[in-house]
Formats: sequence, structure tokens, C-alpha cells
Amino acid sequence: MTRRVLVLRALGLGDLLAGVPALRALRRAHPDAEIVLAAPAPLAAVADASGAVDRLLPASAPGRAVPAALDWTGPPPDLAVDLHGNGPLSHGLLAALRPGRLLAFAHPDTPAIDGPPWYAQEHERDRWCRLLAWYGLDTDPADLRLPRPHTASPAPGAVVLHPGAGSPARCWPADRFAAVAAALRERGHRVVVTGGPGEDALVAAVADRAALPGADRFGGGPPFELLSALVAGARAVISGDTGLSHLASAHATPSVSLFGPTPPSRWGPPAHPRHQVLWHPGPPGDPHARRPDPALLRLTAADVLAAFDRLPDPDAAPDHPAPAPERSGAPEPCGAPERSGAPGPDAAAQPAGAGAPGPAAPPGATGPTLTTGTP
Repeated sequence: MTRRVLVLRALGLGDLLAGVPALRALRRAHPDAEIVLAAPAPLAAVADASGAVDRLLPASAPGRAVPAALDWTGPPPDLAVDLHGNGPLSHGLLAALRPGRLLAFAHPDTPAIDGPPWYAQEHERDRWCRLLAWYGLDTDPADLRLPRPHTASPAPGAVVLHPGAGSPARCWPADRFAAVAAALRERGHRVVVTGGPGEDALVAAVADRAALPGADRFGGGPPFELLSALVAGARAVISGDTGLSHLASAHATPSVSLFGPTPPSRWGPPAHPRHQVLWHPGPPGDPHARRPDPALLRLTAADVLAAFDRLPDPDAAPDHPAPAPERSGAPEPCGAPERSGAPGPDAAAQPAGAGAPGPAAPPGATGPTLTTGTP
């Protein structure tokens, strides 16, 4: 009988993309097993694109919490892997299925699990690879590229602006996105605006201010295949700390990412000149707050345009593309959730603004810290 591996990561787009290196490590370790990913149903195409998942088991919960149950049928999984959280709720959800073995981080409330310690300040890609490496798997946090989509881009060479995020705390103001869009159009760039479910008003606010035509507005949560093609064929992606930033990393598309309450050391793109990160270091913010983070509001349209100008020449030789694989509740006002679960010991990752503050800005500094991704 085919071995079955159940992986829990019932979160959002950015979370799943950050977990791709860990999923591929499991695929390499269990090449003949059926790997089942418990995740929201809309992410089935993302899981398929990873080349590491055989089947998606729909699973989600309001407020990004741990699902109450999993619709698992048949014998218990031979192996269960908690890539969702670090606490008793996610541990218990998987343990209730009586798997042959459970891989998870250690927690004092689940002493039966002999796993590695949880480090709150760790980068999300590194975190889950370290978990699996502790159990002896061969992992590579840099193994995050997705194959180029078969679907053609509806706007090849365009600059993609994505103003939404999983919470208002990570939403840069729409009028500033519009100012960036207008400036780029004046330079001769085609600019398109994207939005997730429930973000049509936000897309319209940016597009109307920048006088973008209807063909350059992609609201309503485009299907992943279309969104992936749009990002893969873009000149650049400009967004906050959200799923589209991770998708740009997955396609090696140049990007400018705006960070506020969350330090890029925990959720930022890989270190490379094509990924420009803007952030004002300081005391930690609340990534789930109902208003834009003060550090995010310190970023200006001029900052973003200057970072865009630092992106590599699009005519430079590109990296080799990744090989093709062989085989909820109401949204926040600013967009579909794409971050860890409800605060507490079972959040998918400790809220990125929690814990120790980032490095202090140098005396007299007025501009943001500019980095080329995260190590």
C-alpha cells in the first residue's frame, strides 16, 4: 500500500510559497509516497505548481486559526507534519489522526513530541527547513522557484502594483500607490493593479487616481494561473509584505517590497539585487492592527520609485527558470489574509512584529533602510 504523508499548512498564499522548500524536502525524502497538503481549497493550483504535493485536502479556519478538524479518510497517515504552528492546537489536530509518526516543533504542552525548539525571530523559509533537518531530512531554504506558467501573461512587461495585504497594518495608502503608478506611466511603463477577493474598491481607488484603463485592472482575486503568469512576465512587482511579494520571489521577478510592522528578516525575499526591500527599523509593530503601521507610513512614493530605479536592467541575462514539475471567514478590509493564525502559541509563525525590536536606525537617518532581500 502507498505510504501517505499528511502536511498541515492551512494558511494563505504567501505562507504556502514560503513553505515550498520544506514541502520539496518531504518530496525528496518520500518520493513514492502520496503527499497530502491540508490547506485552503483556493491554493490547490499553488500546491500543484510546487511539484511536491499529490493532493490538497481542503482545510481552513476563520481568523487564520487552526482548523477544528480535518476531513481525513481511510487508515491513519504514515507520517504527519505540522508546518502550521508550534502549539498544542495544531499538534493535537494531527495527533488525533493517530499517524505513524508526527514531526513538529517542541512545546511544553505536548511533551510527547520530541522536536526542535521554536525560534520566534527566524525567517519563515528557514524555520520549516530547520524543523525537517532536525529529523534528518535534506533541506534547502533556497529551493523556492516555481516553473514558468503555461498561461501567457495578459500584460507582458508591465509593472504590477498590488496594494492589498492580509491586514490594514500592512497596507500602504492607496493614494501613494497611485502616485507611483502615475509616475511610472509618465516614464512609459505599462502599469497594472491587482487585488484579491474583496479588494475591488481598493483596486479601483488606485487605478482611478492613476487613470489606468480597464484592461489594466485585475481585481476580484484572479485565478492563480493568471496571477502567476502576470507576475512571471512582469517588469517588476511593487507590493507590501504579502503573497504577491512571495510570488515574485518564486518567479525571480524583480520586486520592491514595503515592510512596516514586520521585519524583512522574517518574511522578506531572498538576498538578490532584483529584490529591493524598504523598511524603517524600529520597535515592533502589530501586524494584525486595524490601521497602517506608522513605520510603513514613513515610506514615500519617492522612496519606492528610487528603489524601482535600483532594480537590475531587464535586458540583463536572467537566471535559469525552475524546471517544470513532473507530475474562511470574511476578508480584512485591505485584502485576503496571508499571514499567520490568531495570536497565541499556535500561530503559524509568531506575528512578525512580535519579539525583539529590529536594529535601530542610524542617528539622523530620515530615509528607509534599503536592502536587497534577506540572507
